[in-house]
Parts: sequence; structure tokens; C-alpha cells
Amino acid sequence: MTDVTMVNGVDTVVARGAELLAAAAQQRQAARQRRFDTLAVHGLYDMNAALNNLGSINEPAYLSPAQHFENSDHMEAALAYQYPGWIYSRVANPTVNYLEETLALLEGYGCASETSACATASGTSAVFMATVPFLSVQAGQHMNIVASARCYGGTFMLFSQRYALERGVELRWVKDPLDLHEWASKIDAQTRFVFGELPSNPGLAMFDVQALADMAHGWGIPLIVDSTIATPALLRPLCHGADIVVQSLSKAMTSGGFVIAGAVIARHNIPSKVGTDELRANFAQNLKLLSFRDHGPALSPFNALMTLNDLRSLRSRLDVMSRNTLKVAQFLQQQPGVEQVFYPGLATMREHEVARRYMWLVDGDDDGQPVNRYSHLLSFTVKGGMTAARRVFDAFQIIWRATDLGKHKSVATIPAISTHQQQGESGRDLAAVLPHQIRLSVGTEHPDDIMRDLEQALARA
Repeated sequence: MTDVTMVNGVDTVVARGAELLAAAAQQRQAARQRRFDTLAVHGLYDMNAALNNLGSINEPAYLSPAQHFENSDHMEAALAYQYPGWIYSRVANPTVNYLEETLALLEGYGCASETSACATASGTSAVFMATVPFLSVQAGQHMNIVASARCYGGTFMLFSQRYALERGVELRWVKDPLDLHEWASKIDAQTRFVFGELPSNPGLAMFDVQALADMAHGWGIPLIVDSTIATPALLRPLCHGADIVVQSLSKAMTSGGFVIAGAVIARHNIPSKVGTDELRANFAQNLKLLSFRDHGPALSPFNALMTLNDLRSLRSRLDVMSRNTLKVAQFLQQQPGVEQVFYPGLATMREHEVARRYMWLVDGDDDGQPVNRYSHLLSFTVKGGMTAARRVFDAFQIIWRATDLGKHKSVATIPAISTHQQQGESGRDLAAVLPHQIRLSVGTEHPDDIMRDLEQALARA
């Protein structure tokens, strides 16, 4: 027999939960009227939230793995996702939620559609979680994915090894992401999603995101964009038709360099040939409550708090880092030991016109005037081949040798022997990763010091 008292009790909790969810939606709509820097500083953590946390001005770190419930009705409603709560930190956590709300506001800044976010333990886990829900197996149906080969080595390996080799998904690489005809030749009725990196790591390749989104939507599939290098301070793909954005928060979003984290941010009502109506209506929330819950790539609440703290200065940092990088790129162009410089801010790059169309400092310069900014990352090839490139790399005195990027400190690597080593020579050829290419992430140091370090290192070639 049904316990009527218990049902009525749960119904009361569910009704109260609906009121809380409606109030949170109103709070998000009010926040969307604020400017980018204000959103980065405050997110949705307001004075009322502070008073509920003993007046703490900063978002508290909830380090407990589990939530205490008022009673059994509260527990039942919360675990049925009918009452807002965090349940267990593998599924959700209040500190992580503050970060997710902020990310959704930043990526959705200036966009017509609503956005939601799901934070993950790393950028690679974000790429996995953003793509794997579209690879559900349907009886007798062949599937393929279409992706730019100009991507991070970890993404290349995920798609080519874990998906193509282990799961039998047909992988169709696009060699020149600027060529819309090549994209069009690869997409068909069996394509589950289209994926691109904008700008790419390490070659700074670009593609026309609006045109590609229109193409994907014509087939009823989503466009997924890894926008780690640009960050929402310079480019918000969701405003140009993309459906899902992936961020490695470990990079420029958190230039302090103390955390590893990732995020999936999606607009509401995305196209998809597979999945439920709930998946299409709110992909990030559906991901968090179902696929993410079962795969378990949860972000540490402490890392979420550190990320939130770094996000507060995102726009100003990317402005400084981008201006520094342009100076360094122009300097490298003049060096006799440099063969080629890859940076979308240079007019010599094929990608410059597309970059100039899409990459803008959010809310403009100090006077509010629109201004292009092209990120903190560049790469260059050294005359004399791999041996010369290694000599230059080994001679750096200020620039750190590491496989990281987006930090306050300038960092360099040789992708062919590090981030893209495991994909092999044929994979590197496909991705246009050259053996004598040095990737340089320019930080917030004075650019004169970085240029002096490059000059003395190039003299060793």
C-alpha cells in the first residue's frame, strides 16, 4: 500500500524545490544584464548567499563529499532531481556550482540563448564528456564524427584511439579547417557531431565558426568548439552558432597555474540525432545529472574555488597577454633564425581575416572601443630543423620549458616531442605539427625581457 503521508511530504518538498528553481532562474536573468567583468567577479554569489554562509564575501569551499538532508522526503526529492541540492560531490557541489554558474554567464555573455555549464576534473575530461553522449550505439546504424586535425594532442588521441580504434567510430579528419568545402565533403547523415579547436594548439589554425555551425545544423547535429586558447574574454563561440564549448580551465582561465580543471558549456536547445529531449533542451545539465554522474570526472571543490578566484581578472589578463604576444610575434618575424611565425594577429597568416572577424576583447578597450585581441599563444619554426630548434629551446633562461600554457609565466614546448608525440609522425603530418616548431605561451612579464630571452636563445641555433 502507498504511504500517503510520505507521498504528500515529498510533493511538498518538490513544490518548494520548484519555487527555488524559479527564483534561481530569475537571478540568472538579472545577472545577464551585467557587464563581463562584473560577472567574472561576482557570478551568482550575491549578498543573500553570503548571509547564508556566515557573511563570507568569497564563495565558501564545501569540502564535504556528501550533503546532509533534512529528512527522508528531502532526500527522495533531491535524488530524483526534483529539489535543488548537491547530493554528493561526484554529482554536484556548492563551490563547483558557483564556478559553473559563472562560466555559463561568461560563455553566454552577449548571446541570445540561455547557457548552462558542467565543470570537470580536466580539459581532457571535458572533451570526453562533451562528445561521448553523442556516440550512443543504435542497432544497425553506422556512425562517424568529423573533426579538425588541427587540435591538441590529447584530443587527437581520444578521437583516434579511444573512439575510432576501440569503439569502431569512423573518424573523418579535416586537414584544412579554413576550407568549408572539405568540411562539407566529410559530413553526412551518419555524422554525430562536428568538432573544431579555435584557435588551435599549437598551429593557431582558425575556421569560420558561424558558417560551420550553419553547416552542422543543416544536418541536425551539434558543433562542438574547444575555445581554450581564446577564452570567453576574446571569443564566445555560442554567440556565433556553436552549440557546445569546451574549456581547459587549467590554461588561461586560471593563469596562476595552481589547478587542473575543465568545463563543458552549452546553449539550450541544441540539435542532435541521438539522445533524449532533455539532452537537447539543456545539454550541460543533462550531462551533469546523468552521463557525468556515471563516469565520475568530478572537479575538486578546492580547485573550483581557485579557478573562481583567477577568473575575476580574466578580461584584463587576456588583454595584457594578447598585447604582449603580438609584440613578441612581430619581433620573431624579424629574426634571421626564425623560419615562420604562427599567430592569428599577424596579417601574414592565412587565418588572419577570420581571426579579425571573430576575436575581439570583450567590451572593448579602456574607452569601450572595439579592439581585436588574438590570445597569448604563438608558435614558430627555427631555421636549421629539429636540431637547431632543440638548441634554441634548451637555451631559454626566462621562458619555462613545460607542456603548459596560458600562465602568468611564459612557457614553451616543442609539440612534436611532447604534447603531440604519441600521435606519431603521420598524425603530426595530418595535424600540421612540424618537428622544428616551438610553441610559446607568452605571459604577463614585460615583453622586452621575453624578446631578449628569445634573441639570446636564437643566437645558439
